[in-house]
Amino acid sequence: MRRQYRLNVVGLMAALMLTSCTGKPDAGSDLASRLGDYQALHGFLDMYWDEEAGRLLFGVKDFGQPFVYQSALSHGVGSNDLGLDRGQLGRTRLVEFRRSGPKILLLQRNLNYRAEGAGVAERQAVQESFASSVIWGFKSLGEINGAVYVDATDFVLRDAHAIGATLKARQEGEYTVDATRSAVYLPRTKAFPDNSEVEAIVTFSGTSSGEILSTVAPDANSITVHMHHSFIRLPDDNYKPLPYDPRSGFIGLDYERNGFRDYAADIGEPLITNYGRRHRLEKKDAAAKVSEAVKPIVYFVDRGVPEPVRTALIEGASWWNQAFEAAGYKHAFRVELLPEGADPMDVRYNVIQWVHRSTRGWSYGGSVVDPRTGEIIKGQVSLGSLRVRQDYLIAEGLLAPYVGNRVPGEMLEMSLARIRQLAAHEVGHTLGLEHNFAASTQNRASVMDYPFPLIRFNAGGELDLSAAYDVGIGEWDKRAILYGYQDFAAGVDVAAAREQILKQSISSYKFVADDDSRAI
Repeated sequence: MRRQYRLNVVGLMAALMLTSCTGKPDAGSDLASRLGDYQALHGFLDMYWDEEAGRLLFGVKDFGQPFVYQSALSHGVGSNDLGLDRGQLGRTRLVEFRRSGPKILLLQRNLNYRAEGAGVAERQAVQESFASSVIWGFKSLGEINGAVYVDATDFVLRDAHAIGATLKARQEGEYTVDATRSAVYLPRTKAFPDNSEVEAIVTFSGTSSGEILSTVAPDANSITVHMHHSFIRLPDDNYKPLPYDPRSGFIGLDYERNGFRDYAADIGEPLITNYGRRHRLEKKDAAAKVSEAVKPIVYFVDRGVPEPVRTALIEGASWWNQAFEAAGYKHAFRVELLPEGADPMDVRYNVIQWVHRSTRGWSYGGSVVDPRTGEIIKGQVSLGSLRVRQDYLIAEGLLAPYVGNRVPGEMLEMSLARIRQLAAHEVGHTLGLEHNFAASTQNRASVMDYPFPLIRFNAGGELDLSAAYDVGIGEWDKRAILYGYQDFAAGVDVAAAREQILKQSISSYKFVADDDSRAI
């Protein structure tokens, strides 16, 4: 033992003497050598995959520069009662990396309180008056050419979707992430110039105490889902926010219509400011009555939708082009099949996703929004697959085709007609529109209502389902799109023009939104 100890000390002294002669060991060279052995994913946020250790590294640069961080649930639980669906979006955050010595912090900016258009000192006063939130802390592994490298594995394997809290609130039990049964999912971890996408298999372990998980999971004590993380470059500054107006039919920055407090507002003016949600859309020729768009809005339908439902979804969602045509656009809105191999969670695609559950539940439309301006970056529609079957059963109950062997074709036609209307409705939300619950009383003026089936009797006294649901976009929808998406020519008083559109809409149509009719 004594001889071995002496040899170790001699070796340590020799290493120290070598270091004193040559300077500090080149940690950067060692890191660069290791990075060379990893799989590189270069994009908006550079990533490196260490296959041997199962670790994911980020190359962080541009400290202090904000970007959008979006979490989501790409593989769900499958229960409407739990509300943890495939493709479900989580929170959208404006974040930035900050560095202090060896620590790298991912900080979320507080956009509820601002000083829009003010100078640096005024904005700083607001920022220092209200708390921000550090989402995660990383430790530097080294720096090469201005990029600091951190191990992001634990960050992407965490409960970013608050699944543990959701299961507890639903009285299903106490569940936490089991890191030993969680891992980065490389096939859906990709990098592109303006967005980097990371997916992880995340397993929650606990003791089931409810009645739901056992109906949708093979082992109710071990729930495995997929979490998705998107890191998104902010859009350029050429977008002009749409002022929020509760008469317009557009959704605000948040669904509670609270907006944000702008401390740069003139004294005597309201502190609360809000912007409407919408996609960026511009005419190639703003002065032309009809013009093609600089960049059309394109939605993609999930390849997992079977026929004949798939065609019905494409047809119904495509109705919105009628509204854009009425606003002076040519071919500005399209619906296509999602390209082979495309990831529906990739923020570059507006997606109509097909969601299966053990029981029928809601369909809904959400979006990834630039939280500064309300500009929609990605529309994400979730359509419950059991809805079409329920409408088929409603038609069966109405027709009662129990004499003979013929199954009336009207049953399928009615259920597909409802799917067309539903697709248009949910896409409408992702275009920025809220409900109009008065539309059914005005000759079906909007697809943004919850329409009941219109069943009539034919001349022979038999039930007629042919007009159970409407075909095409409504007149109110056209007015709403005109208000929010019109590209006004140079020299036009935009505020006055929008006010005129609203006055004409209000004089012709009733509008009853969620706040007017129910608790959201």
